[in-house]
Amino acid sequence: MGGGGSPHTGHSTESRPAHIAELPFTVGVRAAREAVAAALLATLLLLTVAANAGNILYFYGGDFDPNNPNANGLANETDRIVGGSSYGAAAYQNFVVGSGITVTGLFTNDLMSISPTNAYWEIRSGVSLGNGGTLIASGMGLDTVTATGRNAFGYTEYNNLVMGLDVPLAAGTYWFIVVPNGDSQIGRSFESNTFGLNSVGTSISNDQFFNSSFYGVNFGDPNDQACCFPNFSAGVYVSSGGTTPEPSSILLLGSGILGLAGVLRRKLTR
Repeated sequence: MGGGGSPHTGHSTESRPAHIAELPFTVGVRAAREAVAAALLATLLLLTVAANAGNILYFYGGDFDPNNPNANGLANETDRIVGGSSYGAAAYQNFVVGSGITVTGLFTNDLMSISPTNAYWEIRSGVSLGNGGTLIASGMGLDTVTATGRNAFGYTEYNNLVMGLDVPLAAGTYWFIVVPNGDSQIGRSFESNTFGLNSVGTSISNDQFFNSSFYGVNFGDPNDQACCFPNFSAGVYVSSGGTTPEPSSILLLGSGILGLAGVLRRKLTR
């Protein structure tokens, strides 16, 4: 584990008076309370469904697996350690669109010790080594941060989700980023790699990119930085008018070599 700075730890984190007895309820009162509780639960479920209505998970690279010997993370951040104009460092994940869709949300899963409230996002086409291709859309959006329940290398993994987008895309291959913004904070963020566990949709393995003026990398191959980044743990939501893909596995086609730029490894080297 290493890259671009010293180590930082992850997130750190009325009593009831005694002898208070609850009054007994009659059967009728208990039944009424249970009915109210059931109604409230049903209402909450309906609100949850309504909140997610119209948003379908179109693509997901897959879960990070801390137990995989090649588990790793690559710098994906804007903070006081790794800074830049739009971002300090970004990991670009591709996804393949079979027919027209409208992107409504993007997310990445990042091992991080910052607490972002917003994130910078982009969608590009035509990206290749040393070439950022064409910028389709970009912006700074509200970052909804949720712990995934996974941990590695002394960091906690968080899902960084930006919703409320409205980006139509025709059939083709695209690359996207979501970079957590903690520009006033001392900490780090590393986008998790994945080997396709619970993946959804289609991507091209080992066709991801790493870009960072801070590290002097211009749309380079993440596998030149360290092993192994066939895909990143990142995803795309689309409107319900888009086609829902089937889960797919992702084959690791190759491995990289240990490099210098912003890489999370089992031991810190920078």
